[in-house]
Amino acid sequence: MIELIQAADDNGERLQAHLPAEEDTEALGRTLASTLRPGLQIWLQGNLGMGKTTLTRGVLRGLGYAGRVKSPTYTLIEPYVVSRLDLYHFDFYRFNSPEEYLDAGLDEYFAGQGVCLVEWPEKAVPYLPSPDLEVSLSPAADGRIAVIRSNTEAGQTCAIELVRALRGTDPAPGPI
Repeated sequence: MIELIQAADDNGERLQAHLPAEEDTEALGRTLASTLRPGLQIWLQGNLGMGKTTLTRGVLRGLGYAGRVKSPTYTLIEPYVVSRLDLYHFDFYRFNSPEEYLDAGLDEYFAGQGVCLVEWPEKAVPYLPSPDLEVSLSPAADGRIAVIRSNTEAGQTCAIELVRALRGTDPAPGPI
């Protein structure tokens, strides 16, 4: 069960949740899916095995995707068309330098209306556009801690809806 630890004044700038099990990480992703809007860029941060792809699987399940969800570690990108929404799952783990982002020609994905979920974004900075939301996953004694920060107005709207959905106080809108 997801435990909302902190939601800074309900303004959506920063929230923190305890995720005791892998299923809770996926459940957070399903809840996050209900808040997504076209064009959002979300950075997924955390060490290997922290649940970045599990969270992405939850997002996709929340949008109605029933197929296999894999990490794009070797392909760089896994595109999905779900609920009238283009979702692009990126993984830059294998980048040796930020210039590889430019060489891969990925700019067009970040300029459109698709939702971009990016694992290992720090490996493409300074070329990667700034995120609307940052989701950091870290270990806890009994599971994981997710810290979500909004960096833009669109990200803040998404985070506020996420807090409301997690609290059950105001149902978030359904999938797009």
